[in-house]
Order: sequence, then structure tokens, then C-alpha cells
Amino acid sequence: MEILTSIISHFPEAGEVKKISPLTSGLINKTYLVQTLDDSASDYILQCINHQVFTDVDMLQHNIEVVTAHIRKKLEEKQTKDIDRKVLRFLKSDTGKTYYFDGEKYWRMCVFIPDSRTLDAVTPESSYLVGLKFGEFEAMLTDLPEPLGETIPDFHNMKFRIQQLREAVQKDAVGRMEKVRCLVDEIERDADEMCCAERLFQEGKLPKRICHCDTKVSNMLFDDKGEVLCVIDLDTVMPSFVFSDFGDFLRSAANTAPEDEPDLNKIHFKFDIFKHFAKGYIESAKHFLTPLEIELLPYAVTLFPYMQAVRFLADYINGDTYYQINYAEHNYVRALAQYKLYKETKKNVPEMKAYIETLVKS
Repeated sequence: MEILTSIISHFPEAGEVKKISPLTSGLINKTYLVQTLDDSASDYILQCINHQVFTDVDMLQHNIEVVTAHIRKKLEEKQTKDIDRKVLRFLKSDTGKTYYFDGEKYWRMCVFIPDSRTLDAVTPESSYLVGLKFGEFEAMLTDLPEPLGETIPDFHNMKFRIQQLREAVQKDAVGRMEKVRCLVDEIERDADEMCCAERLFQEGKLPKRICHCDTKVSNMLFDDKGEVLCVIDLDTVMPSFVFSDFGDFLRSAANTAPEDEPDLNKIHFKFDIFKHFAKGYIESAKHFLTPLEIELLPYAVTLFPYMQAVRFLADYINGDTYYQINYAEHNYVRALAQYKLYKETKKNVPEMKAYIETLVKS
């Protein structure tokens, strides 16, 4: 507590602290609720930034500052009520930055939004709201006044992920290739098709947008009436294809099983979740999306289980050096499960295209 209080003292706006409580949410950053002595003042969220994952903290925080300031300006222009509940606000430290470095760790503070909550349950209703809000989030950032950096370089770059797999195959560091050769061959058969986004970008046919890149129900705050307040967890906001926000949500939300399900017969694609998410997303995003982006949204749904299968498989071949595993074959089981989901999404592409066409015309 004493160490945390000392860190908080470097954020002058925070005032005197009454209580510091750890929060359980968040897999990457350690997070605390900071309650202040003045009951009429704001409370705050204190986070220790994982600088092993986000190696350029200055760029990370600059991205967040630019994005939140731009959204706040848009809300002010629309004379939106309760703006402090609709966009995050980060405090400046005594260094003038929105973070403080204590010699070992990086810390940041933002204003706590009271009477708010996150959801974890994926339902058709929540999927619609997630689609609507993330489409709106992208729309508000189409005219961002300055470029953002990549907080995790090549995070959703399929061409890069395939190259990682090929390097793993070539090295075969722990002698696992004999077992996985058939799966590698299957993945390679679709590699050129699945890398089409990078190719179209190089040809000048596909734009990159400012995307959230971690779309899930738990990354937005709701009020007590179930209405969306704002998007949170902005660490991965960076230039990407809109496929990142569209496809990554559905990879987990529209799967009938966990991503490491060993029984492949349990893995299917929830088309109703797709329909509700797509409906919300198209409603708020169709005015800025290009015809090609809209045409390739079903591709985005297939892309992310394929990409994750590639990543799990490469890690398995490398000897499990990246993902934490619970048993020896865990990454192989994950790769098989994600590849099965990829095949299930492929079956649904014609129906997805037909449904998206109805949304665009409406």
C-alpha cells in the first residue's frame, strides 16, 4: 500500500488516498481501484503497464491520448451529456506525461467511471451492442488528426504469422514436424488466399483504419440500464484492417466451444451471434466502409480462427515458447480446434455474404 500511495503521489490531480483495492479484471496489466478521501471528488483506476508486452510505453500512451482527446472533442461538438462517462480520461503525472516510471515499472491513472460495469456473457443482444459500439468507435476515428503507432507490431498481420510458421517448420526445434505435417500442409493450401488483405493493401486497394484490435464484450462499460457508456482497454488501438475488429470478436464469441476444445465435434459457428454483431457493426460503420471492405467482412470471420491456428501450431512446433500451456499437447489441441472453427466459418461464407448484403441495402 505504501509503495502504491507513493506512486499515486506523482499524479497531483488524484489528491489524498483513502483506500486502494486490487481489481481482478485484466490479463495483461495489474489494476487497482483508488478511492480518495474527498467523497465529492473522483475515484481513480491505477494500472501497472506491462512493458514486456507494450515495449514503447511513450508511444502507447500517446496513442491513447490522441484517441481519447479526439473522441472527447467529437462528443463536445454534439453537446453530449455526461462526457466523462462516455470516454476515458487519463491523469498527467508530475513529469507532464500520462504515465509515471518508478525506475522499474510504468504506471498510469484514469478517472474511475462510477455506476458502470462490464459484461462477460455473449448473447445476441450484447453482440449487437458490441458491434454497434465498435463500429461507432472506428467511425469517430476516421478523421484522426495524426497517425498512430503500432503498439504491438504485426499483431494481426497474416503474412507475418505465416512466415513465423514456415520458420518454425524449417527449424523443427523439438522434432514435432512428423506429427503435424498433415495439418501444416492443410494450412499452407489456403495461405495465399488468407494473406489477401496484406496483398490488397500493398496494391493500394485496401485501407488501414484506426481499430481497437481487441473487440470483446468485456472491453466496454455499461450503465445500470444496460446501455453502453464507452469503450475501454485502449492499449491495442492502432492502425489495422477493419477485419481486426470484425473477425476477432466472432472468433471467440461465435464459437460453440472453448478455443482449446479437444472434441472437434463440439466446435460449430453460431450464426445468430454473427447476425446480431454484423447488424450492429454495419449500422454504425457502413457510411465509411469501402465496398471492398464490406465485401471482405466474411473473409475476416474466417481469417481469425485461421490466424490463431497458425500461431498455436507455430508455437507447438517451436516447443511451446510463447503461450502458456496446461499439458504437453495443449498448443496442438488449440491449433486443431481453431482450424476446425476456421473450416466451420468457411461453410458459412455464402450465407454471411447474403446477410451482409441485406444490411447494406437497408
